[in-house]
Amino acid sequence: MTNRNLNHKDGSSPYGARYVGSMVSDVHRTIAYGGIFMYPANEKSPKGKLRLLYECNPIAFLIEQAGGLATTGTQRILDVQPEALHQRVPFVVGSPDDVNEYLSFVKKFS
Repeated sequence: MTNRNLNHKDGSSPYGARYVGSMVSDVHRTIAYGGIFMYPANEKSPKGKLRLLYECNPIAFLIEQAGGLATTGTQRILDVQPEALHQRVPFVVGSPDDVNEYLSFVKKFS
């Protein structure tokens, strides 16, 4: 996993927002170029939107093999014990620096 350089010499932002609309495409881009992919819980989907067993777990495995992290915001995705076949969870994956920064915000503002 590539980490973003947070100190651009020209003062430009190290991040850009991109959303293809396909998790596989977005995660592929995250693996190739670094960064973070997030599909957190919200008011409309308080348990998250992506399915643990056949969406989150396979991608989390690939991300971790590439050196990244995969979390629900409270625990590692691959440590979540399934309770239902179509169980949904919040999903955040990416480079360790970016995911840990996200987790610091969750901790600070929860």
